Amino acid sequence: MKNRLKVLRAERDWTQAKLAEELDVSRQTINAIEKGKFDPSLPLAFKAARLFEMMIEDIFQDEVNS
Repeated sequence: MKNRLKVLRAERDWTQAKLAEELDVSRQTINAIEKGKFDPSLPLAFKAARLFEMMIEDIFQDEVNS
């Protein structure tokens, strides 16, 4: 799954650790999601969408449909 987490995080000048803290996950989880090695759970995707005030689809895209 493609995502814009790294870009959105950089726009706010946040570290992976800061984003992890905001989303209540580990820095390793953020790293894995950004690298496409791990897809977030639906609750985590909703949490990220609320944090960035965006729709889930604007952050995460299914590679098949992109």
